[in-house]
Amino acid sequence: MWRKSRKCPPDLGDSSAAGLCGGPAAMQKDPECTPSPSESTQPPNSAREPEVVPPGDSEDCARPLDTVPKKLCGYLSKFGGKGPIKGWKCRWFFYDEKKCHLYYSRTAQDANPLDSIDLSSAVFDCKVDAEDEGTFEVKTPNRVITLKAATKQVMLYWLQQLQMKRWEFHNSPPALPVTPAAGLSGNGSTLHLKLEQEEAELEEFLCPVKTPIGLVGAAAALQPVPAMPLALQNISLKHLGTEIQNTMHNIRGNKQAQAIGHGPLVEESSQGVEPQGGEQPSTSDPGAPAGKEPEEPPKPIPRSSLPSSPIQKPKRQSNTFPFFSDGLARSRMAQEKVAALEQQVLMLTEELKSQKELVIILHKALEAAQQEKRASSAYLAAAEDKDRLELVRHKVRQIAELNQRVETLEQDRERLAHAAGLLEQQVQELQQHVKLLMDKNQAKQQVICKLSQKLTEDLAQPEQPANGDFLSQQERIEHLKDDMEAYRTQNRFLNSEIHQVTKIWRKVAEKEKALLTKCAYLQARNCQVESKYLAGLRRLQEAAGAEAGGFSELLQQLVQEALQWEAGEASGSVELRPISSEYDDYGFLTVPDYEVEDLKLLAKIQALEVCSHQLLALEAVERPLRERWAALTELAPSAELKQLLRAGVPREHRPRVWRWLVHRRVRHLHSPGCYQELLAQERACEHPAARQIELDLNRTFPTNKHFTCPTSSFPDKLRRVLLAFSWQNPTIGYCQGLNRLAAIALLVLEDEETAFWCLVAIVETILPAEYYSKTLTASQVDQRVLRDLLSEKLPRLTAHLGQHHIDLSLITFNWFLVVFADSLISDILLRVWDAFLYEGTKVVFRYALAIFKYNEEEILRLQDSLEIYQYLRFFTKTICDSRKLMSIAFNDMNPFPMKQLRQLRAVHRERLEAELRELEVLKAEYLERRASRGRAVPESCVSEDEGEGDG
Repeated sequence: MWRKSRKCPPDLGDSSAAGLCGGPAAMQKDPECTPSPSESTQPPNSAREPEVVPPGDSEDCARPLDTVPKKLCGYLSKFGGKGPIKGWKCRWFFYDEKKCHLYYSRTAQDANPLDSIDLSSAVFDCKVDAEDEGTFEVKTPNRVITLKAATKQVMLYWLQQLQMKRWEFHNSPPALPVTPAAGLSGNGSTLHLKLEQEEAELEEFLCPVKTPIGLVGAAAALQPVPAMPLALQNISLKHLGTEIQNTMHNIRGNKQAQAIGHGPLVEESSQGVEPQGGEQPSTSDPGAPAGKEPEEPPKPIPRSSLPSSPIQKPKRQSNTFPFFSDGLARSRMAQEKVAALEQQVLMLTEELKSQKELVIILHKALEAAQQEKRASSAYLAAAEDKDRLELVRHKVRQIAELNQRVETLEQDRERLAHAAGLLEQQVQELQQHVKLLMDKNQAKQQVICKLSQKLTEDLAQPEQPANGDFLSQQERIEHLKDDMEAYRTQNRFLNSEIHQVTKIWRKVAEKEKALLTKCAYLQARNCQVESKYLAGLRRLQEAAGAEAGGFSELLQQLVQEALQWEAGEASGSVELRPISSEYDDYGFLTVPDYEVEDLKLLAKIQALEVCSHQLLALEAVERPLRERWAALTELAPSAELKQLLRAGVPREHRPRVWRWLVHRRVRHLHSPGCYQELLAQERACEHPAARQIELDLNRTFPTNKHFTCPTSSFPDKLRRVLLAFSWQNPTIGYCQGLNRLAAIALLVLEDEETAFWCLVAIVETILPAEYYSKTLTASQVDQRVLRDLLSEKLPRLTAHLGQHHIDLSLITFNWFLVVFADSLISDILLRVWDAFLYEGTKVVFRYALAIFKYNEEEILRLQDSLEIYQYLRFFTKTICDSRKLMSIAFNDMNPFPMKQLRQLRAVHRERLEAELRELEVLKAEYLERRASRGRAVPESCVSEDEGEGDG
């Protein structure tokens, strides 16, 4: 019925609708609606009747879409009003491609529209079961508009065209500051290709509908306004002011048309009319130059007195006066040329304005660069400290201006986050609407199936003799067939609507993802700017030294202000973690409150740099890593798991992974109820190490809120874990350092029994025996092994430290004893533990070497042993990039075979035990000599007791 050849794209508008889609106001505003000079040379009669395509040509697509302006306009009935005038109102609808709005007015000749419908976020629904044929709805987030077309074909045509216009708007490229020719040539082919693809996809759901001749486009504008039962019913009381303006505009236009129509006609009649012999008047040659006039041209018509509505022009033309029609055509062509030139002048003016703005910006940049150069020269040329101080203050003011710019960027980020939230709400609403449409579609499909089954059963019954019910049954069957066809058509349309809404939702999701990425980038840049500012202050403070008091006080004040800064809080809908909280995810202070101000400043810089690296790696590294861990449901030893553990376990998966790693280590030691038995043993008899454990509880992680808060349950859990371990391993009992290992396990696992078995796994299965014995033999061996590996992997650094007689065991001994618990920030520390629990002590050696490699250049610059010791005391606080440290540990330190580590441990253990035996021999000899000599007291020395007794 409405099927069209698939070779031919759907006809999207009448060829004569270019200037009639939006009334005279739309023609004046929209340059696309202005006819070209070549079109203006056509005879007037050609604009009066719509172009009719022969049936043979319509099947072969003889007319391409490029030559037809795709304008959508026509008369529809809109349901609205209140009270007694509520009902259907005839309105002239025309589509604006730039805003994706569907405007409507009372008639096609009205200058101002009554209102508009935003189609960018609208969905369409056709009402097959409505009382009036041709009824459909346009649903926007704010309202529902009910419209009615003259026929069902017109309704389907409007629905298809509105879908295409909405798709064109969402896929149109952004406007670029280029000339119209360049913009058309660059985007025309791409947009046309997308349009053809969309048309091909829509044809799979619903066949294209032919353009209803005389009901849409220019042909509809030429038709009289459809009559209403009451004249008052068609007036919009809601937009009464607009109605009055349109009425006055139409009255003025009619008066001007009458004045223009009578003047030349009288003159033409006075000159005489040629006899009508059936000859047609010849049209002006379109190839002739614009300045060439006929022998007796008509009087020029002023521009202000031209007809106000192009729709009324064909009505005022008459075949009796052919030369008057030619004069109007030439005059209109000249005016169109003038309008085109004026439009070109406006575009060139805008382009010149943009070029001037670009020149101004370049001038400002050049002036800023010259000013900075002059400031640097003045600073170098200044002879006194006072002048340099003034220059530094000027730089501080510039830094304050940069901070204001950072705040502005933060506000922009918040606005973008708010916009992203609104888009998310809109997407959710669209999803709900799509779900409703799908449910409705499914229900209608069930109805269609039932009707089809019923129809099949009726047809399968044997024919009965003709009687009075036969005609009614036939009529009922025909009605059912019509209903089935209507529901199928509606089903196809709803499928196409769901298809389009789904594609629009995907585009909105992509835009939201881009906004989140931009937001993370802006936050990372903010952290980088703040960290650079703090580093600059620290260098100025070091360079100032013991200079003038005023300069030192100024730097001191700036440092105090910088330490009190806090970044703005992140939006709830964005998965980012700026330094807006005092504590991190595991309760550690983000910026520890050190007594030394320099360490405070370093901790602040480290926190900012760590946050910047995390934000920049969020999309590229962290998100894919989370997806890989989420897909890894079952854990089993493999090369892939090893690489994932080295990269770090996301916070939400870490407890599950650690429990699996601990169980894998202690499954031969674990027994049900063992932990509770050890606690019962402690309640029955106090362990000798209980006092030392109680003293160390208050020293465990003083920068973590879980162990410093009086109401926290973590100290009690830690006490029970350490006491249970002291009964589990009487050989060790308790050693300082075990409290930190158990505390890390509690922070991650939270369950104290699992934390207990984690401590057992580290001490008894991962680390070598006698690591926490009284002599710490295995710990001393590992320090000597580290020294050998350092000389092999970093020979320059080893030579430099040896030249200044630096003993690294003073720094690194605690690293191995507590597995970096006191040295690295929690984010890097837990990544080390992820690999340590799976691979063993080799990871500790890798990261120890990587830390020295990370800071090798800074250590080589120091030439004093005291400065080196001071730097090594806090140099782990300068590590900010966990990805870089991991790459050094597992890539730059290769090869790192476990066989070499065992051999070095065996060699150094043998040497250490020999040294210990030699010390024992020396100790025994000393005690023997002392016992043989006895404690003889000289006669001249009298003890205090003897002296008091004599007194």
